[in-house]
Amino acid sequence: MNFLRRFMAGRNGTDQLSLAILIVSIILNVVSGMIRIAIISSIVYSLAAAILIIGIFRILSRNIERRRAENAVFMRHWNKVRNYVRRQADKLRQSKTFRFFKCPACKNNLRVPKGKGKIYVTCPRCGERFIKKT
Repeated sequence: MNFLRRFMAGRNGTDQLSLAILIVSIILNVVSGMIRIAIISSIVYSLAAAILIIGIFRILSRNIERRRAENAVFMRHWNKVRNYVRRQADKLRQSKTFRFFKCPACKNNLRVPKGKGKIYVTCPRCGERFIKKT
């Protein structure tokens, strides 16, 4: 165990981007096993191997500042995706009791209780009023 600590000293190690790369490599490797066409399977397998090599390179890299910058860019994009998925999951959970509309003026998402018939909806952001059936 001491050998591994000494070996990894001054190296990047695992971060979120490295883990994502390794997971993509594993998924592609599994997909390549499911494909029955040999040429396509070998291409996907080669792609998975190349991605795995990139992931291991990132983990063992000594250029920590560059790897941190790459990880920061990845996390900025990943957080957008994760927040979008969370918002959609929240909408799905609330869909039994609420309806969701977009304001025609500012495109703000609005939540209105279901079962109220036709109502005036007032956008809290821009003050636009419009009629919607809930």
